[in-house]
Amino acid sequence: MELKGLGSKTREKIRRIVGSDNCSDRPEDLYLYAFDAMNRRFLPEMVAHPADASQISSILKLANADGFPVVPRGAGTGLTGGSLPVAGGLILTTSRLNRIIGIDRENMTAWVESGVINGDLQAEVEKQSLFFPPDPSSAKFSTLGGNAAENAGGSRAVKYGVTRDYVMALEVVMPTGEIIHTGSAAMKSVTGYDLTRLLVGSEGTLGVITRLLLKLIPKPQAVGSMLTSFPEVRQACMAVTNIMTSRIVPSTLEFMDRSAIDCVKDYLDLEIPSEAAALLLIEVDGPPGVVEDQVAILENVCREAGAILFQTASTPEERESLWKARRSISPAIMKIRPLKINEDVAVPRMKIPDLIQGVEEIAGKRDVRIVNFGHAGDGNVHVNLLIDPEDKDEVARAHTALEDLFKLTVSLGGSLTGEHGIGIAKAPFMYLEVDKDTMDVMRRIKRALDPNNILNPHKTFDYEPDIADREIRAPDA
Repeated sequence: MELKGLGSKTREKIRRIVGSDNCSDRPEDLYLYAFDAMNRRFLPEMVAHPADASQISSILKLANADGFPVVPRGAGTGLTGGSLPVAGGLILTTSRLNRIIGIDRENMTAWVESGVINGDLQAEVEKQSLFFPPDPSSAKFSTLGGNAAENAGGSRAVKYGVTRDYVMALEVVMPTGEIIHTGSAAMKSVTGYDLTRLLVGSEGTLGVITRLLLKLIPKPQAVGSMLTSFPEVRQACMAVTNIMTSRIVPSTLEFMDRSAIDCVKDYLDLEIPSEAAALLLIEVDGPPGVVEDQVAILENVCREAGAILFQTASTPEERESLWKARRSISPAIMKIRPLKINEDVAVPRMKIPDLIQGVEEIAGKRDVRIVNFGHAGDGNVHVNLLIDPEDKDEVARAHTALEDLFKLTVSLGGSLTGEHGIGIAKAPFMYLEVDKDTMDVMRRIKRALDPNNILNPHKTFDYEPDIADREIRAPDA
C-alpha cells in the first residue's frame, strides 16, 4: 500500500476515536512533536493522545484502511530519531497511559502503563524497599514504554542488565490493530515463541506497547562510591578487567578519557592530577559490611593497575560530588561546540584502548573535536563529535568521521549501538554489522506483522537515503 497524507475525513475519524480535546493539527502543536533528542525536525500532520489500548487499536485499524503512517512516541528523549515522523502522518503519544497500576511486593513485580516515567517508578518501588535497576541518563524524563521500545541501558547495566532483562510481560497493540498479551507473571515460562523479547528493542516498528509487567529486586542496603584516575587509558582498562575478574561485580563502572576530563575540570570540587588520561567512577552495592570490604579490595586493584588518585565517598553529599564529574560532561561539552553527535558504540572491554586510540586518530585525520566517556564495565563508549552546525565543512568532516568510527567499531568486534538504537541516525551504517541474509529476515518479520508498513516506517533497515529532503528548518529565534 502506498501511504498518503491525512485527509479531512480521516482527521475527523481520529477526532471521534480520541475526542477533539485529545488531538490536534494546529501548526504550533505539530511543531512540538517534530523533533526529539536527535535534534532533527520532521513535521507530523496530526498528534493524538489516546487513553487506552482500545483507542490505539482503532487508530491503527484506521491507518491500514486509509493508508497513513503512525509513529508512537513516549517522552521524545531518544537520540537516534526513533520517534521522528519522517513520512509525516500521525504522532501517537502515550502521555495519557501514565498509571502505575500496581506494585506486588510479595512477588516483586509491577504492572505499569507505558507512559509512566522511569524515575517515578523507581521512587515508588524504593518506598517499599524494592529496586528497578534500568537507569538511563534520561530516567527522570523518559517513559518505560520508550525504554522498552529502545531496550534502554544506563550506568547500572554492568551488574543488573538492560531493560529487556526486567520485562516479564507486555500488552501490545499490533500494527494491524490486534491487542495481544505476551509473556507471563510467572518467573519461568517457555510457552510459545518469546514475543516479549522480539518486541522489546523493536524501536516502535512492530507494535505499540501499552502495558508492561516489570520485574523488581530488593533494594541494595548500602552503596560504595569511588573515583579513580590513571595516567594512561590502557591502565584504566586493565583496572576494569581486573575489577571484573576480582569476583566483584560493580553496580556502576563509568569511564572518561582525557578530553572528557579536560571538559569538566572547572565543574569539580576535587583536584584531578594534571597527568590523568582516564578516570573511572565505580560503585558497588550490597550489605554495608560487604560494601566496605569491596571498596578496600577495589582500591588495591586500582592502585596495582597504576591509579594516581583514589577517592571514596562516605556521605550522600560526597557521593554526589563524585558523580558531578560524570554528570557535568554534557553541559560542559556544549560550551565547546553548539551541537554534539552522541554515538554509543560498544566493543569487548579489552578493546576499549584500541577504540580510544582509533578515535583519537580519526579526530586528527578529520579535524573534528571528539570527547569520549561511557560505561566501561560493558564496553559501551559514548563517542561525542562536537560541531558547529553553521560550519558546513565541519559538518561534512564529522559525517565522514562517523563512518570511520563505525567501521573501526565493527573491526574490533563491536556493535554500532549499545543502548540508543538504530532509528535513522545509524540506519545508513547498519549493513556494516548485520549481513544481508539477517537483514532480510528482519524485513520479513516486519512485513508479516505490518503488511502495509504503517507503523513507524523508514526506520532501521527500512531507511531511505533521501530522508533529509523532508526535513524542516527550525524557526528563527
